[in-house]
Amino acid sequence: MADEIVIVGGGAGGLELACKLGRKLGSGHVTLVDRALYHIWKPSLHEVAAGTRDIHQEGLSYQMLAHDNKFRFVYGAMTALDSVNNTITVDAVLDESAQELIPPRQIGFSKLVIAVGSVSNYFGISGAEENTISLNTTEDAEHFRLRLLKMLAMADLKKEKDPDAGVDIVIVGGGATGVELAAELRDASSVYTDYDFPHLNPNRDVRITILEGAPRLLAPLTERVSKAATKLLQEREVKVVTDCRVAAIAENFVTDANGNNYVSDLCVWSAGIKAPDFLKTLGLPVTKSGQLEVDGLLKVAGSDNIYALGDCAACIGPDGKMVPPRAQAAHQQADYLLEMFVRSNKGQAALDTPYVYKDHGSLVSFGRNTSVGTLMGSLTKLGWFVDGFFARMMYASLHLMHLNALLGPVRTGVTAAASSLMKHAKPSVKLH
Repeated sequence: MADEIVIVGGGAGGLELACKLGRKLGSGHVTLVDRALYHIWKPSLHEVAAGTRDIHQEGLSYQMLAHDNKFRFVYGAMTALDSVNNTITVDAVLDESAQELIPPRQIGFSKLVIAVGSVSNYFGISGAEENTISLNTTEDAEHFRLRLLKMLAMADLKKEKDPDAGVDIVIVGGGATGVELAAELRDASSVYTDYDFPHLNPNRDVRITILEGAPRLLAPLTERVSKAATKLLQEREVKVVTDCRVAAIAENFVTDANGNNYVSDLCVWSAGIKAPDFLKTLGLPVTKSGQLEVDGLLKVAGSDNIYALGDCAACIGPDGKMVPPRAQAAHQQADYLLEMFVRSNKGQAALDTPYVYKDHGSLVSFGRNTSVGTLMGSLTKLGWFVDGFFARMMYASLHLMHLNALLGPVRTGVTAAASSLMKHAKPSVKLH
């Protein structure tokens, strides 16, 4: 029997939709497909990369969430769509030696939701894909963290013979991901040197540079937020270079359009995103950027039963503006489809009002003690500027709201309390 609703992609929007629908509709109505076995809130990947958040403790198993929220989980990546027979193909799952663990499968649906997020867009820059790390997945973040530990150990050993030994980190892109990673790395570097690298001075020997092509950091946000972010980074001795167009990236340095070179032991790419390329192979209409074209009801153009949400969907609001690729948009779209599907399941009148994006503001984390950003963006146009401890608490509350959607209020409270207690029993950064 075809599953009533199949959701492809267990990111913030897709997983929240699966959990809420499963609880509303009960067993046998919802299936979630994802290529990973566990979920972590994507905005926290910069903390995983810096070592201040342990994915092995805080990652949420999809099987556990499926059991508790009454949906079915299918492990694997979607590779094909048969829109005539309402089926998708899920690729085989292989082990580390390329042996097949789970064969390819066909899954039927009456409604399909594609929520596969985004991947890095390298814009054809020479060496960018080969010589950088992008924080798109937990594997990317863990790879960066382990490389950082190796680089710190090597620099510490060299320090006695070479006073200039250190680790040079270049972050290409001064958006939220790049800025948050730089701030988190600066906080983490102090802890790393206290624990295991006594010869390194964290501010002097862990050298962090952000290269941003726009005239200022955090270009989509207000100038006040941008100035506050720049000031906080400079206070942390993070070098910020704006109006910098990266031309090429080699193994150990980055070259800009003016011929300037920036030494990099580690280079992170956070300069742009695009929809996953496989969407172009599904026979569905896509934009030039590869996003699925959807109407105001989040239905893929030309389809009666296929929907898309989040970064992979090109949704134009009633105001004629493109909905931005932000986590809050994916949350809102998940709730919109939740109401639509529940009404349909109950035989109620179809939802005919289009989805409207509401900008609740943007917050940017600067380590464990402060954040900056705006709140209530759609109400005040420019938003209400917030910073410091209050902004940090608001930022933390966003993660708790996400957990509440997945786990419910009681388990979210227990999880938050347990996480807080564990911080007192373990190192402030992950050292293995």
